Amino acid sequence: MAGIVPRYHRFGGRGYRQRVYVERAQPLEQYTTEELYARFRFGNADIKYIADLVRPKLQRRTRRSHSLSVEEQVLIGLRFYASGTFYQVVGDNIGVDKSTVNDVVKAVSIALASLVNQFVSLPKDVQIAQTKHKFFLLGNMPNTIGVIDCTHVHIQAPHERDWEFINRKGPPNIQLVGDADLIITNCVVKWPGSVHDARILRESALYRELQTNRPDGIILGDSAYPLLPWLMTPFLAATTPAQARFNTAHCKTRCAIERLNGVLKRRFACLNYLRVEPQGACNIILACVVLHNIATRRNVPLCDDVYDAPEPVEEPDQPLAFCQNEGLTGRIVRDAIVRHYF
Repeated sequence: MAGIVPRYHRFGGRGYRQRVYVERAQPLEQYTTEELYARFRFGNADIKYIADLVRPKLQRRTRRSHSLSVEEQVLIGLRFYASGTFYQVVGDNIGVDKSTVNDVVKAVSIALASLVNQFVSLPKDVQIAQTKHKFFLLGNMPNTIGVIDCTHVHIQAPHERDWEFINRKGPPNIQLVGDADLIITNCVVKWPGSVHDARILRESALYRELQTNRPDGIILGDSAYPLLPWLMTPFLAATTPAQARFNTAHCKTRCAIERLNGVLKRRFACLNYLRVEPQGACNIILACVVLHNIATRRNVPLCDDVYDAPEPVEEPDQPLAFCQNEGLTGRIVRDAIVRHYF
């Protein structure tokens, strides 16, 4: 039976309202695969897969009052993530009220965000060798297991402490680590845009983990980051041909994170501007991160209006001061890479 949503009509002198049910849209039945990709960024089988993932958290015990099914809730969330439009517009397209869209987007985002540890992780075991090989094919940079950068997601200024979320690049600041296949392998989603990239790294669980347990490989970052034994940045001024070759390989390989950021925001247009409070924005961003990895691993095609282009490159800020010994050891590692490979 087609989905229906209640509307109330007032009649009679006593103000009694009669509940009248209006038919809801049924996107999985009425749209072709291409139309589903264009509107929801996923096909029929992908949407059902996502619904099964979040079913334990979103399943209603009964369908009393014609409550939304898990599939309908997922479709509302996906439509919002893909379009970034107003809740009213999403509701009109699906056939539900604006307040329902607000509640559903919040619930779906929380459910998807709870899956981040399941879908976002650094390469392990045999994955490490595969990751290094793919990165080497990208730009001839050896021993690379990830690339790191921060990207800004504009949000509506919050009612409190709004100055922290406003800076010349835009709020808030999201740290992402990715691989050569544009899979997100680590993310930090909690800092306002006024916070420096290097501080976000230093305060992260990733930094504590890799400082304690040195990874089998290196991560590439731009000059906004500190030079560490496991985090390679380019030479600010290459003084030898070998250093220049290192910088070229570093740039070509690190470009993967810029492409990843570009694809993420073009696949999910809501990340260009969110009209929600910071906590809600964090859940939506994490939901999009999880969905991005699902789409990439399931080879979901990008639509014609979503193209694989890097995010515009901005001039990085100078890194904050880290421990001097870390920088010294980082220079030793970088010099050894130059000496043996370039």
